[in-house]
Amino acid sequence: MPIILILEDNEERIADFSRAVEKLGNGFEARIFRDVSGFAQEWEACAATVGLISLDHDLNPIPGAKRDPGTGLDAAVMLGDCLPACPVLVHSTNTDRVYSMLNELRFSGWIVDRVAPLSGPWIETVWLPRVRQMLAQYPNTWRAELSADHASRVERMQLSLDGLSLGDCLGEMFASRPVAAFNRLKQNDLVAGPWFCTDDTEMAISLVAVLKAHGHVNQDALAKRFARRWERAPDRGYGSMTRMQLREQVAGKPWRDTAAGAFGGKGSLGNGGAMRVPPLGGYFADDPERAAREAEASAVVTHTHPEGVAGTIATAVAAAMAFQLRGLDDVESHQCYYEGVLRLTPESEVRRKIQLAREIPAGVTSAVAAQMLGNGSQVSAADTVPFCVWVSAHYRNNFVDALAQAISVGGDCDTNAAIVGGIVALSAGREQIPTEWLAQREPLRF
Repeated sequence: MPIILILEDNEERIADFSRAVEKLGNGFEARIFRDVSGFAQEWEACAATVGLISLDHDLNPIPGAKRDPGTGLDAAVMLGDCLPACPVLVHSTNTDRVYSMLNELRFSGWIVDRVAPLSGPWIETVWLPRVRQMLAQYPNTWRAELSADHASRVERMQLSLDGLSLGDCLGEMFASRPVAAFNRLKQNDLVAGPWFCTDDTEMAISLVAVLKAHGHVNQDALAKRFARRWERAPDRGYGSMTRMQLREQVAGKPWRDTAAGAFGGKGSLGNGGAMRVPPLGGYFADDPERAAREAEASAVVTHTHPEGVAGTIATAVAAAMAFQLRGLDDVESHQCYYEGVLRLTPESEVRRKIQLAREIPAGVTSAVAAQMLGNGSQVSAADTVPFCVWVSAHYRNNFVDALAQAISVGGDCDTNAAIVGGIVALSAGREQIPTEWLAQREPLRF
């Protein structure tokens, strides 16, 4: 059933909008929300069937509700992070904010217009005719491939994101004193929150949002989210090349050109593709081959060098294998984990070092393993991913121990712990993630 999605809190207008949408015929249904949170959830669930969106700006709190209802501008920013899909009509009387909403949407590529609320039956006489025109002129262009088990895939992805983000903020917390991390994490001797996340989590949120909305890696949607989140919060620890790429994209340069042009045309071999990809492995945990293909698609939006791509693939497959082998802790499952990762990782230094990781004798400390495999100090995929795969293999069923081991060797602490946390969360399960840690982590904003 086609939908007209409306943000509005006035009871009289709500009734008038409902009657007006009935007059559209063709099965159109009005879905009206009084707060941005509910509006956004409905958009995520029904984007492919929304014919038109209509936005008010000023929203009064819902009686009895504790959360802020947000504003129409908040809704416009949320829509601006997405690929344009249908026309938008702004119907607010707040002239100070109307043009901010219009500009936010126009700059993001949406078709948008304004109807000024008037006295009398303006919804029927002014709003409704404009809606008819826009529906006829601009059909919905949203494309999604959501499987029947999409909800369970999203749940796995959220589990991995929680593990990744905790690893990220704890790794950043102990970056200047990594040796102290081992005992303090084990003893839960940590400072009070909020614990702040870095670019690892920021970029993972974008990837999660795209998979949740599209069911696959839509590269244009992913690049847009990367750039817009960077523009809103550029001081999250992004690498210099990533900042350069995202700055160029905000200025209008296509992502394919910025990614291919990195490092003099060689492409980035950094660990940025790997640090954000574990939730993708969770989403495609039932199909490691698909996880590998989608991981490659996600990597090349910023990292086109074969080593950067290989590291991203290896990490995603490791996450998928971790979920498949959850609860198992024996020699056979240990080898199965490595074999699954190696089977799908392209020939590269990343793959050769993962082979080395598999051969490291039992009982070797994480410090020695890091000396053999790298600890991310070079901020490259080959210097980061093999060690993270090794830690994840040996501590698949103990989330806290895995993070403590990943951070304690130093190097790129937040990225090591983000990768390990995103993988191990899928094998150890939500019950292994301390709820008090999640409460201290800053809220993840999509």
